[in-house]
Amino acid sequence: MKKNATITVKGTEITFFSKEEEEYISLTDIARYKNKEEPKDIVKNWMRSKTTIEFLGLWEKLHNPDFKGVEFDSFMYKAGSNSFVLSPSKWIEATNAIGIISKPGNNGGTYAHRDIAFEFAAWISAEFKLFLLKEFQRLKNDENNRLKLGWNLQRTISKINYRIHTDAIKENLIPPELNKNQMQMIYANEADLLNVALFGITAKEWRDKYSKIDGNIRDYATIEQLVVLSNLESINSVLIHQGLSQSERLQQLNSIAINQMKSLLGNNHILKLTQGK
Repeated sequence: MKKNATITVKGTEITFFSKEEEEYISLTDIARYKNKEEPKDIVKNWMRSKTTIEFLGLWEKLHNPDFKGVEFDSFMYKAGSNSFVLSPSKWIEATNAIGIISKPGNNGGTYAHRDIAFEFAAWISAEFKLFLLKEFQRLKNDENNRLKLGWNLQRTISKINYRIHTDAIKENLIPPELNKNQMQMIYANEADLLNVALFGITAKEWRDKYSKIDGNIRDYATIEQLVVLSNLESINSVLIHQGLSQSERLQQLNSIAINQMKSLLGNNHILKLTQGK
């Protein structure tokens, strides 16, 4: 999902952002559905409830190994009384909570992990929570479709490079006297050269290991692996034209695959490609 993106739910704009592949939704924006003038008070009122404190504590215990249980117990004891007041910042500071985030500044406010945000939305209005869930899921479906489109695009590029690869094999490695079956053996052998360089395993070894799964090793490749694979096909065709032996090419291709995978896994640009940004 995009950072600092918005969705509109029953005429109210709801801001959210992603942090470590988890979505955090603005409680402040959700509160505006009930009170546009004083959304902070709505959040504080929700946090006064013993049921809310119990839910927040349970969520933290499940997801946060650094959660301070003693401070949580103190809040549980006081929750529900007329004098009890709890702000998001006080909760975070006292318990080291990670499920709720308080952001300062013009675009700030109180954000919460989607599990907590949906719970808050239900407290605001069951109808509002339903519409929020529906709109949020629609956004996730759109994101997944863009990811699938990016994956299919890379598969297409890989197929184009595969043709370049096989042409280089045909021109340089296949003597003209070989029959069709012999030619296919050479093609498969070179394809496995790339499989070993990238995946560390041949196509047959993969099929033997995953005999109950349909498809082949490349059908289950990640988008990063497909990017590298298409690059290796082009590079291998150049190395073939240069007359390098298979063992020499395997060594070079494996080194290239390692370096490129490290670069892609540490770079957000490939994610932008899959999301159509």
